[in-house]
Amino acid sequence: MNPQAPVVFIVDDDQDVRDALRRLLTSVGLAAEVFATAQAFLTARRPDAPGCLVLDVRLPGLSGLDLQRELAAADVSLPIIFVTGHGDIPMSVRAIKAGAVEFLTKPFREQDLLDAIRHAIDRDRLARAERRELAELRHRYGSLTPRERDVMAGVIAGLLNKQIAAELGTSEVTVKEQRGHLMHKMQAGSVAELVRTAARLGIAPAARRGAEG
Repeated sequence: MNPQAPVVFIVDDDQDVRDALRRLLTSVGLAAEVFATAQAFLTARRPDAPGCLVLDVRLPGLSGLDLQRELAAADVSLPIIFVTGHGDIPMSVRAIKAGAVEFLTKPFREQDLLDAIRHAIDRDRLARAERRELAELRHRYGSLTPRERDVMAGVIAGLLNKQIAAELGTSEVTVKEQRGHLMHKMQAGSVAELVRTAARLGIAPAARRGAEG
């Protein structure tokens, strides 16, 4: 299996439902992995690929809503589509508020499920890309020396090199050199880009000592 090909995980205790959903997904070119219980899904090794979870609400042992809470507690951000034959409005509201993509009541139209799955997979792709980009930005920031981080805080605060030098008790030439290094390490082509990167990383501008009135 292509590690980046999307995978749909199906958790339902009814084998006929599992088989039918697997056939449906296969017919449209989607890979599916099926599980009879939430515990089996939790203990299985899952491929590192975009995907979503089609989850029955009522299951033996851990319920679908219990599994949703377990995944959230473990920081597993897999989009969930709930399916149930016994749904009610309060239950669906709880599931959606907890982050579910869709809540379908059996019997549902196959196209409605496929549309929800495609939406969930697209959302997961975007989320995974965002996590990769953020991890790369954190790696770049981690490569900065403590003094380069100080200079960066001054740059994103809008200070001139001579102001940063005064704040840090160093020379303007040294600040200019460190500024060049940090811009290169952060792969920032402009101060505006560096400011946007800092915002994504949650880095606040430097607080000035004895700010000018």
